[in-house]
Amino acid sequence: MFLDRFYSIENERIIITARQASLFAKEIAGDFNPIHDVDARRFCVPGDLLFAIVLSRFGLSSTMSFTFQNLLGAEVPLEFRESEDGTIEVCDEAGKVYIEVSRSGERTLDETAVEEFIRCYVSTSGKNFPHTLKPLMESHGVMFNPDRPMVMYQSMSLSLKQLNTSNPDLELSNTKLEAAGKRGNVTLDYKFLSNGEAVGDVSKHIMLGGLREYCADAMEQVIEEFYRLKAKGTGV
Repeated sequence: MFLDRFYSIENERIIITARQASLFAKEIAGDFNPIHDVDARRFCVPGDLLFAIVLSRFGLSSTMSFTFQNLLGAEVPLEFRESEDGTIEVCDEAGKVYIEVSRSGERTLDETAVEEFIRCYVSTSGKNFPHTLKPLMESHGVMFNPDRPMVMYQSMSLSLKQLNTSNPDLELSNTKLEAAGKRGNVTLDYKFLSNGEAVGDVSKHIMLGGLREYCADAMEQVIEEFYRLKAKGTGV
């Protein structure tokens, strides 16, 4: 599968290097969050990559919920545990859980259908900032710390009426930001489309850290840096 170059298997454990994770973030998701840079002080494997690996191994179900519980660093041997009720846990050898997945309904293991959904879903990460989050933060008069932007996934859920689709796409249908002190909780709702017809719903929940009063000049500098990194491309 197309994900094979973004992780390796050693002693029946999945291992993701910083370079593999950073390449996935930039090349597949279009995500240039500095926390995914190889040399980042607080490097974190993108949740989208764990999401994608789960789907590639266990298939796409009509109803799924993903909860991201802990940040994952590089080269941590991972186990993918499946319980009798279908719940999946991605954890390390000490039992620390990084992502928990619940699922129900019909399931497809068709590689083409699964890959198309993965690519469709993770590509929205590259549109979160600045396209969606910037105007959302501006409308609420808040922004993250421009020196250390913290934008992290908390959870996502999906409900699909059909699993085999054509020309899949996600269309943003609603956004919400709830600020509580220095933390902001963002909800992004999407319609899942097949040939332009709505066949499901997808929802993302994102945490913003270090909230402060919105500053247009500071935000402009963050956006300029984002596009500088994007122009640099996938070199890591």
